[in-house]
Amino acid sequence: MKKLISLSLVLLLMMGLGVPAFAAVDQSELLCGEDYYGRFRDQNITLNVYNWGEYISDGSDDMLDVVSEFEDLTGISVNYTTFASNEEMYAKIKSGGAQYDVIVPSDYMVARMINEDMLLPLDYSNIPNFQMVDDAYKYMEYDSENLYSVPYMWGLVGIIYDSTQIDEVTSWDVLWDERYMGDILMFSNSRDAFGISLLRLGYPINTENLEQLEEAAEELKDQKMLVQAYVMDANFNKMEGGEAVVAPYYAGDALTMMDENPDLAFAYPEEGTNIFVDAFVIPAGCANQEAAEMFINFMCEPRIAAENANYIGYFTTVNGVDDYLDSEYFEPVWPTEEDIAKAQVFSALGEEANLYMDRLWTEILSYNQTGNEWFGPVFLVVALAASITINIVRATKKKREIF
Repeated sequence: MKKLISLSLVLLLMMGLGVPAFAAVDQSELLCGEDYYGRFRDQNITLNVYNWGEYISDGSDDMLDVVSEFEDLTGISVNYTTFASNEEMYAKIKSGGAQYDVIVPSDYMVARMINEDMLLPLDYSNIPNFQMVDDAYKYMEYDSENLYSVPYMWGLVGIIYDSTQIDEVTSWDVLWDERYMGDILMFSNSRDAFGISLLRLGYPINTENLEQLEEAAEELKDQKMLVQAYVMDANFNKMEGGEAVVAPYYAGDALTMMDENPDLAFAYPEEGTNIFVDAFVIPAGCANQEAAEMFINFMCEPRIAAENANYIGYFTTVNGVDDYLDSEYFEPVWPTEEDIAKAQVFSALGEEANLYMDRLWTEILSYNQTGNEWFGPVFLVVALAASITINIVRATKKKREIF
């Protein structure tokens, strides 16, 4: 509870912040100077950075290209690639399929990777800007001694929907609403999907009760007939292009979609949601740890942190961003204090619960909804009737708009 109260206070403080400036970075705006950032120049160092898609300011839309700024400042080359989910990133690194120097998992995945000895302890003497990270995000449960991680961004999960097709969203129930059959998107990763189902049932999102997990899985199986697709980054094109009506997703990405499609709206469900922190960590086997720590330090420069937040729409953990942050941009997804109070943080599950959830998720993805001889046909008839009714209403609405 203390953590959530701190987050709400930070949020309220951020609401009064100023107007952004999108010019290239002047070294006078950085807390660390040439003596720090110039140490590896002309040493032909390359960093492999693995981050979420759409999760750093990349120079588009007249914004700052953060990676290029780092390369110009330090002489270090960055090989920057992206992943779509924590589970995708974890599987790739666990298999040894690739070697990275910096990755950006979410809180519960940080904890899992710590428990499995997949991360290196950080040398904070090489990350002096750690002092700029707000205390609200330090020493959190997933890394209680802050030995392995530097918080990057935080946010909440909500529901993005087409406001021309749905008047208002207040509950996770909308993702099980038969009226939107074939127009519903769902997370393609198990932790987020189970989190939603558990919240809808009134269970904690970190439950290790196998019966509760099985009940949540049954609800997800019931939902499957309604789901158009299980997606992550594909959410952007589908919601922006009107290919779907409703989907759960992260608040910052919802802002990006709403910029592209003004008919989209966003809401936090009354049952509560997941509040998350994503953090920089260094995987075991990193070949350039000190340079990797320099990259993390650069991302904690207030000017850089604000540019990233302005571009991706998430809430930065870094203080001192007042002169650069565009507070008005975040208003459509500002959570209320009640939203934050109801939110829960994912924590690392025990091995038994993890394995059981993975098995249930595999069953869900391969589940044949017509397994019940009578339920399938009856449900299809009801859903078809509802779909016809909706289409008639939509057509009538369009005619009224035309005439």
